[in-house]
Amino acid sequence: MTVAILQEGDVVCLQKLCCKAPPPPRPEYDVVCIGLSGAGKTSLLSRLCNEISDGTVPTTGFSIKAVPFENAILNVKELGGAETIKKYWSRYYQGSQGVVFVLNSAASDEEMEASRSELLLAMQHPQLCTLPFLILANHQDSPAARSVSEIQKYFELQPLARGKRWILSGSTTNNMEAVKESFSQLISLLEEKEVLPSRI
Repeated sequence: MTVAILQEGDVVCLQKLCCKAPPPPRPEYDVVCIGLSGAGKTSLLSRLCNEISDGTVPTTGFSIKAVPFENAILNVKELGGAETIKKYWSRYYQGSQGVVFVLNSAASDEEMEASRSELLLAMQHPQLCTLPFLILANHQDSPAARSVSEIQKYFELQPLARGKRWILSGSTTNNMEAVKESFSQLISLLEEKEVLPSRI
């Protein structure tokens, strides 16, 4: 009969191997995603979730995706951007902790103006006005795309969003690393909001 004698150090080592605690749960944040039809909301979110985005059908009502990131999970409620749905957006704002606004940076002047109006309405809405905004100037790979600085000037973001927490980034489904980085910045703003009360 073989008797195995374990020394104290071996026990500690075995405990580390066998009894490894599960990683702490990642915080979850509820985020609403809005923007006009054709902005590319569904494609961006599908790619973030590693879903196949070919032949993406525009969202006709709303959909919810749990988008995992290294330090958090975003439960993104994407609202369809059609005229018939837009008027009901505000019904879905309750409980949101952040806003993702997607616009088509290659859109016509008329559509740009419509996007600007919708963003302004969202930033002034009682349920969203204190929340951090991630504004994605999508389709940056299009030859007709306006640059991020052009969009910032066109949307008059400095005066309109004064006192608010917002990020404006260019995006395209061809560079998802940049999109993930933009979302990471939004998560930083969400975390900042979470720890604010303890600073008082």
